[in-house]
Amino acid sequence: MAKTVSRRDFLKVSVRGTAALAGAATFGGLARASAPGPVGDVSVWITDGTQRLRQAGSLGWRSAPAASAQVTVILDADKKFQEILGFGAAFTDASCFTFNRLDPAAREKLFHELFHSSEMGLSVCRTCIGSSDYSTEMYSYDEGDADPDLTRFSIEHDRAYILPILREARKANPDLFLFSSPWSPPGWMKSNHSMLGGNMRRQYMPSYANYFLKFLQTYEADGVPVQAVTIQNEVDTDQDGRMPACIWPQEYEADFVRSHLGPLFERMGVKTKIWLIDHNYNLWGRALGELETPDVHRYSNAVAWHGYLGKTEWIERVHSAYPDVEMYWTEGGPDYTDPGYATNWSEWSKTFSEILRNWCRSITAWNFALDERGRPNIGPFPCGGLLTINSANKDISYSGQYWALAHYSRFIRRGARRIESRSVTDNLYHVAFENPNGGRVLVLTNLGPVRDCQVKFDDKAVLISLNSNSVSTITW
Repeated sequence: MAKTVSRRDFLKVSVRGTAALAGAATFGGLARASAPGPVGDVSVWITDGTQRLRQAGSLGWRSAPAASAQVTVILDADKKFQEILGFGAAFTDASCFTFNRLDPAAREKLFHELFHSSEMGLSVCRTCIGSSDYSTEMYSYDEGDADPDLTRFSIEHDRAYILPILREARKANPDLFLFSSPWSPPGWMKSNHSMLGGNMRRQYMPSYANYFLKFLQTYEADGVPVQAVTIQNEVDTDQDGRMPACIWPQEYEADFVRSHLGPLFERMGVKTKIWLIDHNYNLWGRALGELETPDVHRYSNAVAWHGYLGKTEWIERVHSAYPDVEMYWTEGGPDYTDPGYATNWSEWSKTFSEILRNWCRSITAWNFALDERGRPNIGPFPCGGLLTINSANKDISYSGQYWALAHYSRFIRRGARRIESRSVTDNLYHVAFENPNGGRVLVLTNLGPVRDCQVKFDDKAVLISLNSNSVSTITW
């Protein structure tokens, strides 16, 4: 339990060093945020240089003074924004292969930790339609010469370990929401006749719509229903032909949705949602152009974003024009060669705060798990996993991104609404939520110096000490 002292009509929790946290609950035994108690119940969870998601005790709200010189974050629960779907990562072929190498008992324990509602509670995860760059091999579900009728279509590759892993994850969290993305159509559908780079050909759009339908039908028959699809991972690049990839010009994606995939889903009664773009913020203009195209919005009410290029706030440009369109953040991950791979939780938490403050309903990181060299990998990039599973001894280690994500996923429930939070302090990032049960959550990310932060809610306040390079989740 953290030491508490009275100071200037506030209750303050000291989180400097580990001595004050002796006996605090550790990550392994962490419970989900409890139902809202009386106004005096405030809990704080902290990650910094000496601790990972450790509880720093309970606080009580005190009357706020008329003025204060303290760093301040002001909350307003009357101003509500988007509803939250959840958090997660990608079940790439590589990640499923890596999970599958664990002893079944160790994997069951890990999946409880990752997916169960009493633990990490990850619930919005991505799968690949065919191979991505993070695969053991390159494959589609219809290899060979042109096959417009898809007579060879088969998901047999996925039955070895991908589908079993997905079923096991959904067993740990029955509310798992899956969305799926292709990195490339089968090579015969493309101008270069290869899954490596190139672009889609219009003549095969009817076949490709049926390819999506068969994927969804066969996955559901194997016990893995998929709730959403994107048309193409990263529509605007072919990655120089170095990995499975495909360019879709703007009018191609719009026409595929409005003339092929959307009508097919409607005709067949498919409830799976269609998400557009699945690429970087700098394509905000393309998102507007597609949504303005007749009938696209009829079949798609969502845009998927990646965080590699552009500014997060550019999402606002699309939201302002189409406030009913849902936003989802569908990819971003660490570099395993980065010296800060295991300790950059504050940078990732800053990113997550900005994503959530710009209308996104979910955050899905890139690979769930890779080995210590970022493998399996048939592409050119040195990505690391949300966690690392050593290829020799199967030891599990956690990235800074993992610890940042935990500060959100463990406390923010599906159906939560973002609420207003304001501050003018440099290098202090904040985002707040109201859970469906009425409980509130505030995540503070301090990239500045050690300092005190006053949190004001109505006419009450608490004072919290923030270490540098720290993330704090406050619940009440």
